[in-house]
Amino acid sequence: MQEDFHYYATYCAALLAGYNHIDSLDICYGAQLVDHCSRNWLKKSGGPSMAATTQLQAELLQARTDPIGLCDITRIWSAFHFLPRDLYANVDKGAKSYKDKYRLICGPNGDLLEDTVNLAKNKGLEAAGIAMHVLADTWAHTNFAGTPSLVINNTNWYFYELFPVEGAEPERRQIVFSHNPSASEDVDKPVYVGSVYQFHEHSIMNLGHGRAGHLPDYSYIRYVYLPAWGDYKEIIKDNPHDYEYAFAQMVYALSYLKGDIDVFEKDTYEFDKIQPHLEKIRRIISKRQVDASDDWKAFGESLSGEEIPDFDMDKYISQYVHSQDKANTYLGRFFNGVLSQKKMVVEKIKGSGNKLAGM
Repeated sequence: MQEDFHYYATYCAALLAGYNHIDSLDICYGAQLVDHCSRNWLKKSGGPSMAATTQLQAELLQARTDPIGLCDITRIWSAFHFLPRDLYANVDKGAKSYKDKYRLICGPNGDLLEDTVNLAKNKGLEAAGIAMHVLADTWAHTNFAGTPSLVINNTNWYFYELFPVEGAEPERRQIVFSHNPSASEDVDKPVYVGSVYQFHEHSIMNLGHGRAGHLPDYSYIRYVYLPAWGDYKEIIKDNPHDYEYAFAQMVYALSYLKGDIDVFEKDTYEFDKIQPHLEKIRRIISKRQVDASDDWKAFGESLSGEEIPDFDMDKYISQYVHSQDKANTYLGRFFNGVLSQKKMVVEKIKGSGNKLAGM
């Protein structure tokens, strides 16, 4: 997902869960900061390098892909963007190295999601924002893994967008992927930007949904493709459905973190709270656009009657740098939440016998 959902839609979810305007801003700021907290940014902000929650393109291109480098990459991307759905999934074929990668495939409503939300309980608004980022991405990034792997994350020519046709099967239009990172995407043709094919299993180009470009991050799209790990059977990804459920689950999870619900349960959603706004939410999600920020922002401002400021990743740096009590600043609490989330996920991966996140 991108800023439209992690920042503006998360703000809307927090409001509907019962948080006030200021608290909702703190939550959605933390959710969006996960996409910016790279080691380069941490050098500027004075934060600990271990608190990195993402890697810039320039950082990835220079990243090592030996076992140590792969562990570092996997720890970041599996903990915050591609939370594994089932670390103990039954895989009846392949060597252990393949099974370990398969078990890192992302998806919603796994045990690690429950662990993530419970970890954020009573840890502040920053931790709630981190958890909402992770939760939302389990829906958007379903079927991809946060470790470089051609066999898991590759796509090929068999990749079609599905256009609804009333009273008939959806129309299929083959998607053309451009490999020019500066090229503009054309949602009408459709032409999208994806990473260049690299035959090496551990190439950084094979990390996450890079081969599929930003398609998983666009709420309006439905597509079908043939992943190698799925025995080359069609997998249909319905983003409008998944984004709606992601939003309803965020409202539910935030209601739990706020204290209105006693126990967080997987596969549970707050459709009652969003029902009065469901048609508007569906219109935003299904609108054919690569950035829905303006529409989510307008919706959020209509809910609160307050202005939502643009996201500024450097907003809290001065406060953190000059504070004598860094642990009690916004960034101090954010870094603490990040380190706790990464530690928890890595220990769970290692505890399952999977060595991709380290020994």
